[in-house]
Amino acid sequence: MSRTRRRDDTSVHTSFEHLLASKEMVIFCGSGGVGKTSAAAAAAAVAAARLGGSVLVLTVDPARRLATALGLEGIGNVAREVPTEKFREAGVEPRGRMFAAMLDTKRSWDDLVHRYAPDEETAYKILENPLYHNITGRFINAHEYIAMERLYELHRSGEYDLIVIDTPPTRNAIDFLEAPERMADFFGGWFLRVLTLPYKVGGKRGVRALDFAARPFYRMADRLLGGDFMRRLGEFFLNFQSMQEGFVTRAREVEKLLHDRRTTFCVVSTLESAPLAEAEFFCTKLEELDFDLGALVLNRALPDFLHDPAAAAVAQRLDDVANAGETAKRLDALDPVAFGDEARTAGILRTIADNFENFAVVAKREAEMQAELSTGNADVIARVPQFEVDIADLGGLLRIGDHLFG
Repeated sequence: MSRTRRRDDTSVHTSFEHLLASKEMVIFCGSGGVGKTSAAAAAAAVAAARLGGSVLVLTVDPARRLATALGLEGIGNVAREVPTEKFREAGVEPRGRMFAAMLDTKRSWDDLVHRYAPDEETAYKILENPLYHNITGRFINAHEYIAMERLYELHRSGEYDLIVIDTPPTRNAIDFLEAPERMADFFGGWFLRVLTLPYKVGGKRGVRALDFAARPFYRMADRLLGGDFMRRLGEFFLNFQSMQEGFVTRAREVEKLLHDRRTTFCVVSTLESAPLAEAEFFCTKLEELDFDLGALVLNRALPDFLHDPAAAAVAQRLDDVANAGETAKRLDALDPVAFGDEARTAGILRTIADNFENFAVVAKREAEMQAELSTGNADVIARVPQFEVDIADLGGLLRIGDHLFG
């Protein structure tokens, strides 16, 4: 497959292990329900075990299963180390250290206000405004932007050799990528200028003039949202705008980091129509936005033995035995109690044979979909099978990681 590499990266990675060894940041993306969180945690776990160094997995997805799988009681904004004993219990002596964190949106926004406000008084005016938590939780992809901000802080700290990010589901992940630019645009946009203009032009007199000109709207806002709503809104954004320079500068730095040659993206999907279409969409979008697509992970794939003609022959033989009435004679001698009822045993054998055939049909369709898949510039395509049991501990994550490293 021919690949057009980014301007600043001429290498083509031959394996997932090679990819992770050459990067400082790997961002996992994918639609909901494809096992993206598990794949991200697995990549971090196996990187810590095999590659060494300090590895952090940061989840933006609100699911709490990650903490359980890593043997941690809870994960928050502050990274916590996964105990080495957890690796040893899984039969692995790690070469490095693994850390985990989960984005705390409120705490991250509070820290941001303290960092960028021109003085302590302005910071507390913003934090104590009744609208603060409502607005920062809803406007211009606040969650996605603060994730990028937190990501930048962790990278800049220099504490980790590799940072693995678990993002929101795919369509939201586009917002995740574009959040820094949108934040910068917001501070120079018309909306903020309109809200703060009365304060800048006429002080309270300007507010009264605006009040009079837009009285029906204000009257409705007061009835629905409480008195002085628009005044408090204007005051909030006036104080918020005082942080413009810090926000815009950081947004540009975050955007630069995402395009850095040491940053790559990994798209996760299952071999089902809807998630696969999402994955192709996102691969295309990454290319359009000039981000590096390092890998495509095809998760929960049906096992290879479903393609094996010898396995199909075994299933057919089970069906033949059941239909030929040979079941009782062959199996009754082994266990008369379990196999004495010929009709029941024959029904079980037919069910097994039929299930194998049904799964084989699905596996064939998966193979066809994979063959037709447009993977863009992805260097690595990793296939992770569907496991017999749910992944519920570090050992399970390492099993996924073994397939990723392949």
